[in-house]
Amino acid sequence: MLLPQLIIHHHAERRRKSARATPHGGPPPKQWPWVFPFTPRQIRQLLVNLAFIAAGVLFAALGLKGFLLPNGFIDGGVTGISLLTSQVSGLSLSLLIVLINLPFIVMGYFQLGRAFALKTLLAILALAGVLLVVSFSTLTQDKLLIAVFGGFFLGAGIGLTVRGGAVLDGTEVLALYLSKKSSLSIGDVVLLINLVIFAAAAALLSVETALYSILAYLSAAKTIDFIIEGIEEYTGVTIISTQSERIRKMLTEKLGRGATIYAGRRGFGSHGHAREAIDIIFTVTTRLEVTSLKQEIDRIDPQAFVVMHSVRETKGGLVKKRPLH
Repeated sequence: MLLPQLIIHHHAERRRKSARATPHGGPPPKQWPWVFPFTPRQIRQLLVNLAFIAAGVLFAALGLKGFLLPNGFIDGGVTGISLLTSQVSGLSLSLLIVLINLPFIVMGYFQLGRAFALKTLLAILALAGVLLVVSFSTLTQDKLLIAVFGGFFLGAGIGLTVRGGAVLDGTEVLALYLSKKSSLSIGDVVLLINLVIFAAAAALLSVETALYSILAYLSAAKTIDFIIEGIEEYTGVTIISTQSERIRKMLTEKLGRGATIYAGRRGFGSHGHAREAIDIIFTVTTRLEVTSLKQEIDRIDPQAFVVMHSVRETKGGLVKKRPLH
């Protein structure tokens, strides 16, 4: 927070000295055109992102070098391609991770912007450096534990890096590009890529290694979801009830939640065709609080019609912030 203040103070002093050095009646001093481009809030956010990326690199390196690599297991995506190529060819894993990810970093630059590409390049170079320099002791010889916890630490590393605004694996950047050029979704593209990788692992290594690698991949995928989404995944709740005003007060006054009221009209229900007007309530809560919300609604109106769906992200409004995991 002191850095921008020091820089602004420095340039203010330079302008004052320039003004004193200009003779009386001469031309006005030239204004310094440069302004520090970051606010204290932006600097704080940048530091938080870099901390996420640094932690992600360390976790991913532990998963790779402490579990998967010494035991010949691989993962999906670019990381899996790098691991498989390293085992077959004997080339350095650090070198392969950088080289194979480079085209996807360039692709990310054009699709997601310069900041994303720079942070991703920094993260991948840092991971390659840690894998090259830091040694991790093998923690277990049990293949099941290796697959599960290797995937867990690798997934934690990838997830933390994503929360920092970068990626350690360029597969999803490629998937995003291909989804725009075809009818396939991002999930479909990632799945097809990983099927090819694990089929190659079965052919080049062994079927048993491929199966353990799939287990590691699944462990990593679930960990990534948890790190990115958090345990407090949001749920959107739509409530249609004749007691809408009591439910609204319960949401806002008892549960401390925001609520939006839609003016609706009944169509067809348990009483047949009924066209009377009715207020429809929409609110967003966390997955952990859904049970208590349903209980409160049942106390007010057991006949209320309630629809719930997952919400990936929210911004603004009266919603609790998701904690950083």
